[in-house]
Amino acid sequence: MTDQATVLIVDDEKHTRDGLRLSLEDDFDCYVASNAAEAMEYLNHDRIDVMLTDLRLGEDDGMKLLEAALALTKPPVCIMMTAYGSVDTAVEAMRRGAYHFVTKPLNLDEVEILIKRALRSRSLEHENVALKQQVERKFSIEGILGQAEVMKPIIDTIQQVAPSRATVLIEGESGTGKELVARAIHNLSGRPKANIVSVHCAALSPQILESELFGHEKGAFTGAQERRIGRFEQANGGTLFLDEIGEIDASTQVKLLRALGEQTIERVGSSKPISIDVRVIAATNRDLAKMVEAGTFREDLYWRLRVVTIQLPPLRARKSDISVLADHFLKELAKANGKAYKPLGEDALPAMMNYDWPGNIRELRSAIEHGVVMSNSNRVMLKHLPSYLLNPNGLGIGLRAPSLIAAKDAANAPAGESTDPAIKPKSDLDITEAEHQLILTALQRSGNNRTVAAEMLGMSRRTLQRKLKDLNMVRTHRRRVTTP
Repeated sequence: MTDQATVLIVDDEKHTRDGLRLSLEDDFDCYVASNAAEAMEYLNHDRIDVMLTDLRLGEDDGMKLLEAALALTKPPVCIMMTAYGSVDTAVEAMRRGAYHFVTKPLNLDEVEILIKRALRSRSLEHENVALKQQVERKFSIEGILGQAEVMKPIIDTIQQVAPSRATVLIEGESGTGKELVARAIHNLSGRPKANIVSVHCAALSPQILESELFGHEKGAFTGAQERRIGRFEQANGGTLFLDEIGEIDASTQVKLLRALGEQTIERVGSSKPISIDVRVIAATNRDLAKMVEAGTFREDLYWRLRVVTIQLPPLRARKSDISVLADHFLKELAKANGKAYKPLGEDALPAMMNYDWPGNIRELRSAIEHGVVMSNSNRVMLKHLPSYLLNPNGLGIGLRAPSLIAAKDAANAPAGESTDPAIKPKSDLDITEAEHQLILTALQRSGNNRTVAAEMLGMSRRTLQRKLKDLNMVRTHRRRVTTP
C-alpha cells in the first residue's frame, strides 16, 4: 500500500506513455495503458485518482473512455490530451466531465501542476461531503430525529418552515434541544453558508444586552471607547437565535419589535437606521402567553415572535428515544475522553427509563459522560452512573429533581395529597410557595451552590437569582403582615 496518489496514463504511443511515467513517478504511483481495454482493467480493479488520457487511442475513442471512467462508483479525475486540440474539442471534453484539457506537445511541468491542482480540488470536495455528512449525523441524532411518535410532527414542522423567512418561537424546558432545532432550521433554510449568531438573553444585563443586539457608537455611554457592531448586523443575511427571550426587559422588547417589523435597527447612541436582512428564531423555557397576561411581556412582540411555534417535549415524554440517545452519547463521549466504547449494562437502561430527567437531554448527556469516565469494566453499569439513578426518589445532585412544572402540579393537588416527596402536603400551598419550597430544597441539597441548584431546577443561574430576590421580598412582606 502507498500514500501516493495514483495516476493512470493512457496513450497509444509508447514514447508518450514512458515519457510521462518517468516524469511523474517520483511524485505519483503511475500506471500505463495503451488502449481503452487496458485502461478499464486498471480502473475496475485499482484505485485510480487521476486518469490522463489521449483523445485518440488508435481504434478506440478517448471520449468514450472518459464517459466510462466517470460512470464508475469512485471515478477518477480525468484530464484529456491530444495533438488535435481545438476549442470545440476542449468544450466537448469539459461538457462530458473532464477536469481539464491539454494539447501536445506536452509541457511536463504544466501537466504535473495540473494533476496536483486536480487532486487538491477533489480532496476539498471529499472534505465538504464528509463535513456535510457529519452535520447531518449530528442533526439526526441529538434529540431531533428520534423514534418517539411525538417527534414526528416536530420534524415535519422544521422541514416545512425552514425554507421560509418566518420567525419561529421554540418553546420547551431547559435541555430539550432548542438551540439544536434553531440550527437545524438554519441549515435547511437554503442559506446555510450565511451566519447563525446566538445570543443568550438571560446571561446579560439589560444595558449590555441592548448594546450586544444593536451595537453602539463610540462615546454612546461610559466605557464605549469605540464603535461596536451588534449581533443583528453580524447575522445580516443569516439567522439570529435569541435564547431565553422571556428574560429581556421592556425597553429592549420595544427595540426588538421594531427590528422585527421594519427590518431596521439603530445602534445605541445613533439615530441613523440600518437596514438588515435577518431571520430571527427565538427560544424560551417560560410561558410567554402567561407573561403577556401578567403584563411582563409585550403582546405585540409575542405575536411577532410566534409566527410559527415549535413546542419541544421533555425527555420524559419520549422515553423510547433514551436508548438511542444514550448509545450515541456513549460513542461520542468515549472518544472525547480517550476511552474505548462500552455499551450500557443490562441494569442501566431500566433505571434510566424509570427516571424523569428534569434536565432533559442535557442531563442525559452529563449522566452518560459520568458513566463513561467512571466505568472500570467492559460495560457502563448502573453503579457507574450518577448516584441519583440508584435512588430516583431522592432530591439533589443525585436527585430526581422535579421540574417547576411538577412543583405547580403539587401545589394544585388536593389538600393532603402530594405528587412529589420533596413537596409537603399543605392545604394553603400556592404555586409561588411551591416554587420557593423547591428552590430552598435544591439549595440545601447543593450545599448552597446556586449554579448547581439552578442546573437541578432546569433554569439559568440568573433566573434562580431573580426568584431568590422575589422570595426575599415575599418573606419580608409576610413578616410585616404577621408582625403584631
